[in-house]
Amino acid sequence: MGQKSGVKTGIFVVILLVAFLPPFIKYQQINYKRGALDRQLKSIKEEIKALEEEKRRLETDIIYVEKRARDRTGVAKKGEIILKSYPSKR
Repeated sequence: MGQKSGVKTGIFVVILLVAFLPPFIKYQQINYKRGALDRQLKSIKEEIKALEEEKRRLETDIIYVEKRARDRTGVAKKGEIILKSYPSKR
């Protein structure tokens, strides 16, 4: 009778594994994807915050706007010297 009980227990364990392992694996995969999406969302929120700050400065800070425009166009004020740096070739 001890052997039959061991076989029944073994069969029961196999049935439990077959029944619960696939959903558990799926849960783990979903949880991993959620973590990745949470990290991506955090990164996007940080980018939005930086862009909103940039927008605010462009709308309210004329000195910042002038500096950005001069940096992008390469135009200097009278008496100013523009220094450009280039990446070194190795």
